[in-house]
Amino acid sequence: MDVKNDLGGGKPTLLIAEDEESNYLLLKTILHKYCNLIRAKTGLEALALFKENEVDLILMDIKMPEMKEIRKLSKDIPVIMQSAYVFDSDMEAAKEAGASGFITKPINLKVLKNTISQYCSSIVW
Repeated sequence: MDVKNDLGGGKPTLLIAEDEESNYLLLKTILHKYCNLIRAKTGLEALALFKENEVDLILMDIKMPEMKEIRKLSKDIPVIMQSAYVFDSDMEAAKEAGASGFITKPINLKVLKNTISQYCSSIVW
């Protein structure tokens, strides 16, 4: 599915790679007024959607290893990893795989907005 036709309004486009419905709905509720959103339920779907669409930032669950494939296509796209498990080893592994940033679940609204703003300054909260 090509989502480009549905997007617009001059807002940045975020690709959210999240398999849990409740986690996605929370992010959608927070972000939909400020960003165009594309959702992938798997890492492979995220990779395909990234190839098909102009994306400004990716929010990706740490359990999806396809970030390395996305990094092969673009070294510049900001990829913010999300994880419910906050271990230094997870953060280090995410950085080694090419993560730009890291946020923990449950989502802290202030941290989420600050982290996204670091990489997508066109968003006005």
